[in-house]
Amino acid sequence: MSTTTTTTTSPTGNAPQGSQAVGGRSAQWNGSSMFHQIRILTGRSLRSLVTDPGVVLFGLLQPVIVLFMLTQVFSKMGPPPHFPAGISYLDFVLPAVLIDNAVQSAVQSGIGLVEDLKNGIVARLRSLPIVPASLLIARSIATLVRSGIQAVIILTLAIAVLGYSPKGGAAAVASSIGLTLFISWSLGWLFIAAGAWLRRAEPMQNLAIIAVLPLMFASSAYIPIADLPAWLGVVARANPLTYAINATRAIALQLPGTDAVVATLAFGGAIAAIGAVLAVLGFRRPL
Repeated sequence: MSTTTTTTTSPTGNAPQGSQAVGGRSAQWNGSSMFHQIRILTGRSLRSLVTDPGVVLFGLLQPVIVLFMLTQVFSKMGPPPHFPAGISYLDFVLPAVLIDNAVQSAVQSGIGLVEDLKNGIVARLRSLPIVPASLLIARSIATLVRSGIQAVIILTLAIAVLGYSPKGGAAAVASSIGLTLFISWSLGWLFIAAGAWLRRAEPMQNLAIIAVLPLMFASSAYIPIADLPAWLGVVARANPLTYAINATRAIALQLPGTDAVVATLAFGGAIAAIGAVLAVLGFRRPL
């Protein structure tokens, strides 16, 4: 006795409704809420961190190398004239290294979307009754988690190996990392938008090189702005990363910097909103 299986086609005629395999797991998409879709797609993105931990470890290479090189070289030298009193170079530079890691994680969110476009997962998802923004939101949440894991690892290394003990204590460091993760999430939307429009890995990688290195060095990341050459100081004062670094540093070290915190929150919110709109528009274009 044979059994006949009936498949119902969606009103758009794109694909069968019901259970579909995405990322190796079956998900009931038909009639599912947007929250349910985001949860499943976020889990799919995060599973790569478990199945391929090298993704996290390789992402740590640059920030960790920069941290160890700078602290070992500059900590042996006398502080520049405008260096904050009573602050070690490790205390000064670690918030900047965490911001560097946050930017790198944001870049990877855009590259991850490009990979999804390239390997066909986006085409498969588009054939299902899924809210288009769900995949993008899931990607941004995965970026937040990845950046958080890497930040904890960097902080642990700094404490265990370099003796990091900030003036503000554990609560201040936690607040500083929270702001750093907000920055990573905000910039992640910008790079997700870039990935949705460019749809190629090479331009994304070139954009990362252009965006990260010059912006980090042309900021208050490694020495105070007052000790930079005059022309570079002008660039640093106009650099949004300067405000982010100053804000996280001020929180961790209990330094004056309320204006930098407010500016960072406002700028981050604006970047996230603009990036999200551009990402959805780019994502809706034909493949």
